[in-house]
Amino acid sequence: MTAAPRIDVSTSLRESGAEPTSEELAKVAATLPSDVLFTVPLGSAGGREPDATWSLPGGRATGTAAVYYANGRTHLQKPFLFADGFSYGPSNLPALFDYFNSPYEDGRPGFFDQLLARGVDIVLIGFAERHTHIQHNAEVAIQAISRAIAERNGSEPLTVGGVSMGGIVTRYALAKMENDGSDHETATYLSYDSPHNGAWIPLILQQLAYFFEKLAPAEPSQAALIRSPAAQQLLWAWVPDAKYSGEVATASDLRKDFVRELADLGNFPRRPRLLGVSNGRGDGVGRPLPAGETAFDWQALVASATARFQPDHGTDQRIGGMHAGLELRRSTTTDVPALDGVPGGTLDSFGKVADALKAKISEEHHSGAFVPAVSAAALKYDPIAWDIDPNLSILDESLDRFHLDDVAFDTDNTPHSAVSGVLVDWIIDRLS
Repeated sequence: MTAAPRIDVSTSLRESGAEPTSEELAKVAATLPSDVLFTVPLGSAGGREPDATWSLPGGRATGTAAVYYANGRTHLQKPFLFADGFSYGPSNLPALFDYFNSPYEDGRPGFFDQLLARGVDIVLIGFAERHTHIQHNAEVAIQAISRAIAERNGSEPLTVGGVSMGGIVTRYALAKMENDGSDHETATYLSYDSPHNGAWIPLILQQLAYFFEKLAPAEPSQAALIRSPAAQQLLWAWVPDAKYSGEVATASDLRKDFVRELADLGNFPRRPRLLGVSNGRGDGVGRPLPAGETAFDWQALVASATARFQPDHGTDQRIGGMHAGLELRRSTTTDVPALDGVPGGTLDSFGKVADALKAKISEEHHSGAFVPAVSAAALKYDPIAWDIDPNLSILDESLDRFHLDDVAFDTDNTPHSAVSGVLVDWIIDRLS
């Protein structure tokens, strides 16, 4: 029997030196990243204003919906509900619209403009706190579904889904409505690079976020994002602080409870056709990140940090370390797979941290897997034990190996949530 995936942190004192002065610490703190780095900014300020806006009181959370009527309409007739993804703070729905409607090919309209031209009304679901519990934001999604049914002219069934965490929020919402005996009138569910079996942020980068927060407190901080309920529920491997030693696979009780709740609800909604797309390749070809090798070194006046790409399993494998003053910490993992380089939707986590620190890093090493393709495709495996080869070629797998009824993969491992012609054309074809 293999050991449970875990992390261990050893602490020692440096052989020479002195405790840093407050002035020295202040100089180091001024160089540290304080932004929220481990997310994809889905759009910037501004964006196309909606034709209507709904307030969604939810219950334990609140949100809004931005409604865009199909060309020539002034009412809802063929609703496509699409929920925002994971980040810190409130959704910006006009910017989200622009992100998914940005041209991905010369001479062709954007994804959302194509839907509108085909008579599909778009209802974007946003959340006041994207980082709160998924179950709470699912109540907001249920409000949006009920409102769409109430305002729709005719009886055209709904399409409901979301990007990233939004796909998990709506998956839970639809399953709960079925469990509660509420008719969601949804014919199709669509997830866009959603981490059905969990997402991945390198453990050493999670530790560094806590380490930097201690040296330079900020709000919101990267550490606050990792501590958030949504992050704990989405991340397959998670650590609560920079000094934590122990098991990492589904280490948070919030994730254990969420996975159990989903199972109790049937795991997925049973009535709709289940569609999903992955920003990762399906042929088992990942990113060229050398497992166990150094990604970057950072040296400051009285502090330093080293980050390595996640080694592939093994016992007491080094993933990096950090020091401030006299204290030196080194981190190792046991039986954790080398998820940085597996096929999947990518996030430039190593690059963002290294660039913020002004540490040298190779351009090809900036990005690693954030949502492994086996997770976005909802391949059937244990979401806690992860008893799966994440480098598995799944292009030719029988559909009964997936929870979804149909799945599409990108032609390369593109950034998480990226809009590509391959995925848009597949979605348009299935929704038509």
